[in-house]
Amino acid sequence: MRAAPPAPAVSARGLRKRFGAAEAVRGVDLEIAPGECYGLLGPNGAGKTTTLRLVLGLAEPDGGEIRLLGLPVPARAREARAAVGVVPQADSLDPDFTVAENLLVYGRYFGLRDAAIRARVPALLEFAGLAGRADQPIRALSGGMKRRLALARALVNDPRLLVMDEPTTGLDPQARHLVWERLRRLALEGRTLLLTTHFMEEAERLCSRVAIMDGGRIIAEGAPRELIARHIEPQVLEVHGPGLERWLARARGLVPRVERAGETAFCYGTDVAAALADVAAEPDLLYLHRPANLEDVFLKLTGRDLRD
Repeated sequence: MRAAPPAPAVSARGLRKRFGAAEAVRGVDLEIAPGECYGLLGPNGAGKTTTLRLVLGLAEPDGGEIRLLGLPVPARAREARAAVGVVPQADSLDPDFTVAENLLVYGRYFGLRDAAIRARVPALLEFAGLAGRADQPIRALSGGMKRRLALARALVNDPRLLVMDEPTTGLDPQARHLVWERLRRLALEGRTLLLTTHFMEEAERLCSRVAIMDGGRIIAEGAPRELIARHIEPQVLEVHGPGLERWLARARGLVPRVERAGETAFCYGTDVAAALADVAAEPDLLYLHRPANLEDVFLKLTGRDLRD
């Protein structure tokens, strides 16, 4: 007899949340399998952080059903969160404690004994690239170090699910790549990862599936490569420089779709060879020819207008 599939790590149906007259989350459905790395993408104000807070039982939904690690939320949210690690968007480290003390105090919230937490500290600091800094005060850490410590702290209870709100914000490229490598390691261990990010490259590298939110709704969902194939032409030519306006009149006859954002033109097509040859003959124009990526999909679906 075939075994039943494991229950989703996160399940939400018809999730809604209102703040005054504004509905921040408008009928969101989510289902995240155990061991999956799932990304929530969207412009500012799309409802990503509110959705995470609802899933964790940190905010009361106005409608819908949530199950976190098989338990109903918010009714049993506290019990479910015992097996969850959280990396919040804002730094919440205690500046009065050392690096190791921050881990120790946080572990006590889960009912862990000090001896058990202390035994985990060296591995957690190595994981975060902070080996040898256990006794340093928080004020001695750079912003990137603090962010990595927040990730280590989220693992102190050995969680089955790790929820991260923009985990690499403020990190330089070296630190970002280190965190990516560590998150891949967690995924290989079978942990479930749920993250929000504004870095489309991050989502493409880490996530097996992503959802794009806008206006409190999920407007697209799927594997990154699947979304790219479904929503965008495979080749992109970016062009800018003096004479762009004049060149655009020709470009629109060479490629199926052209978008202009400020002083840059984006030319999309299955074959952009003709446009590429044409722009290469224009000495005043600079150009980049590349394959389509998740950021192209994001901008097509949510628009290029600035969100505050």
